[in-house]
Amino acid sequence: MTRLSVNINKIATLRNSRGGNNPDLLKVALDCERFGAEGITVHPRPDERHIRYQDVYDLKQNIHTEFNIEGNPKEQKFVDLVLANKPHQVTLVPDTLGQLTSDHGWDTITEQAYLKEIIAVFKKAGIRVSIFVDPNEKMVEAAATTGTDRIELYTEMYAKQFAAGNKAIAITPYVSAAALAKKLGLGVNAGHDLDRFNLPYLIQSIPGIDEVSIGHALISDAIYLGLENTIQLYKRALTIS
Repeated sequence: MTRLSVNINKIATLRNSRGGNNPDLLKVALDCERFGAEGITVHPRPDERHIRYQDVYDLKQNIHTEFNIEGNPKEQKFVDLVLANKPHQVTLVPDTLGQLTSDHGWDTITEQAYLKEIIAVFKKAGIRVSIFVDPNEKMVEAAATTGTDRIELYTEMYAKQFAAGNKAIAITPYVSAAALAKKLGLGVNAGHDLDRFNLPYLIQSIPGIDEVSIGHALISDAIYLGLENTIQLYKRALTIS
């Protein structure tokens, strides 16, 4: 069954807007676990505009489910943070400095040598590695040569097409990419703009997805529906009927 990892960046954004500790990021993470989430995801950026580096240390010491840290390994501070905390998984994302949100996967062909080198660093430390990729078979094929354990399919294109009513068109490249990844021995994660409406079709079409990481939509739903209820709704959406 596909695991739900809750990205708590938006909770940190809200906390930071007033400079105090309300909402309490650690309490929210522990509540997410208590309400059924199988993992917690954070994506610290160099400007610490949401997740602070200290948050990562605090979370590592206290959460009980799988811990996933996302970020750009070309920032040495990020590499040092991951190695110091040794999460269950590190997800490598090719963000640029000051980028609002992730908007593309790695070019695993041109970046192949670099990815091999940095992935080896994390794997030597006993950390599972996933790399962010677009649903492009050439990129998946090259990803398999880097030593990564998993890929995370960047699902913004799927979400946009699904919202426009083109779900069959939306899912096609993802089905192909996931099938190739599995054939090449890679695990498959997915994330970006997934919500409780487009999630069931994704899971029904690609039942082999190991994990989804969801933040913005889930936290937005929680404002209206409550955090516990929202997590249960998302877990239900991950169940193939």
